Amino acid sequence: MKSDIEIANSVKLLPITEVAKKLDIQDDDLELYGKYKAKISQKPSPKTKNLVLVTAINPTAFGEGKTTTSIGLADGMSKLGKKVCLALREPSLGPVFGIKGGATGGGMAQIAPMEDINLHFTGDMHAITTANNLISAILDNHLMQGNELDIDLDNIIWKRCMDMNDRALRYIEVGQGGAKNGIPRKDGFNITAASEIMAILCLAKDMADLKVRLGSIIVAYDKKGNAVTAKDLGVVDAAAIVLKDALKPNLVQTLEGTPAIVHGGPFANIAHGCNTIIATKLAMSVADYVITEAGFGADLGAEKFLDIKCRVAGIEPKAVVLVATVRALKYNGGIKKEDVAKEDLLALKKGMPNLVGHIQNLRDVYGANVVVAVNRFITDTDEEIKMIEDACKEQGAVCALCECWAKGGEGSIELAKAVLEAMDKPSKLKYSYDLDMSVEDKIFAVASKVYGASAVEYSDKAKESIAKINKLGKDNLPICIAKTQYSFSDDMTKLGRPTGFTMTVRDVEIRGGAGFLVVVCGSIMLMPGLGKKPSALGMTIDADTNEIKGLF
Repeated sequence: MKSDIEIANSVKLLPITEVAKKLDIQDDDLELYGKYKAKISQKPSPKTKNLVLVTAINPTAFGEGKTTTSIGLADGMSKLGKKVCLALREPSLGPVFGIKGGATGGGMAQIAPMEDINLHFTGDMHAITTANNLISAILDNHLMQGNELDIDLDNIIWKRCMDMNDRALRYIEVGQGGAKNGIPRKDGFNITAASEIMAILCLAKDMADLKVRLGSIIVAYDKKGNAVTAKDLGVVDAAAIVLKDALKPNLVQTLEGTPAIVHGGPFANIAHGCNTIIATKLAMSVADYVITEAGFGADLGAEKFLDIKCRVAGIEPKAVVLVATVRALKYNGGIKKEDVAKEDLLALKKGMPNLVGHIQNLRDVYGANVVVAVNRFITDTDEEIKMIEDACKEQGAVCALCECWAKGGEGSIELAKAVLEAMDKPSKLKYSYDLDMSVEDKIFAVASKVYGASAVEYSDKAKESIAKINKLGKDNLPICIAKTQYSFSDDMTKLGRPTGFTMTVRDVEIRGGAGFLVVVCGSIMLMPGLGKKPSALGMTIDADTNEIKGLF
């Protein structure tokens, strides 16, 4: 069986200028990055409302194929004669070299060139990292040059970042080595995908909005407790200059030549998990149908897409595709990892509440038209597939098989037809909370309605943070809950559909520029670590041909 990279390299891609013509994008609006990549300078002016969100049940270590299904669905719609465009996120090098993998799909449902997209692409991740660390450098220099803003060294909240999983950098000390080397203080790193600059890029509407958001970043507090912002440091325009090209969306293609706009890459377990508003609206400007995705399970990515991104952007999906796999549901039902390929109807039945919980949330809490996409694997039996179809039928949800990994767009025709039918049904987006609710009430609304919690407990630090948020008048912001992706709850061991549990909030952090509050729950970290055997250790590159192997 060929690997993903071998499949991708076997396909002859279209010149990116030809892909752009499918969307009526003119050559003058393209900035070419070689033959198969380009940035788009065209300004968004949405014409269609045919937006489809793809999300999934809670993920497992096996991978459920959410991005693969998104790509397959777009190819399937294209085969049905629809003018369609994907709007996806960019991969982070952390997962690429770690264990999760990239974000370009798999098998015959991939976006390409996959090596470029998964690695440095057009430099957006580097620009975001640089802008973030520019603010850090200016901040530390300000301290060194006399601290005119009277910043409290024990109350600096801005962290450096890098696009890599490196747990050793979570907590560090800077300014060591004497007076010429800066002011000693505690610091740390977040991964770039969890940085506020990433969130700002993804939620900004244009350069003017980007600058306002950059200026609103709270980097520290002074000795009187007042917020100190990036605007106070005078670094806004410099950071915006670094992000000038990163603000432009990237155009690539699927293996079948379907256009794909790939831009922005926040994680959904520690950030808001959606591609940029600019990219989504641009896709809605140049295509009749737009397929986008949100990270991890629907309790994380879809919740944040609907409660944060849709609210900010003024958009809403006409249908939501919920990706499920037999093996993931069996795992949620308690089957051992080594046995997931074996038929086990009892384990599948026990794990089915995970699927049902997500269907009910999307339908009842958010008012969405739900289509369940069963991403089929060769080990799935007809009896197992039927059990999923029956469960969907009981919930009044449409269920469609998807075999895009093996068959590309041809294997997604059934799903594409089901989605098109669902989009014709009336729907009206509802939010899980109102912005004028208290911080605690907003947290409880998501925890109870979406996660199934019966109570929320707050650490002393979290209580202090909420008091500060209220004092600063930031309590009217939406919330972005950072928790494990493996469970509805904040405990990754609680599989299936746990209910009646108590969720623990460790801290609540202000993201003034992004315009939301990060609610840190359970043991989630904003800088991931590498596993015992990172994927990076299995990668090779030929010294003569530059051929890469081991990259999926």
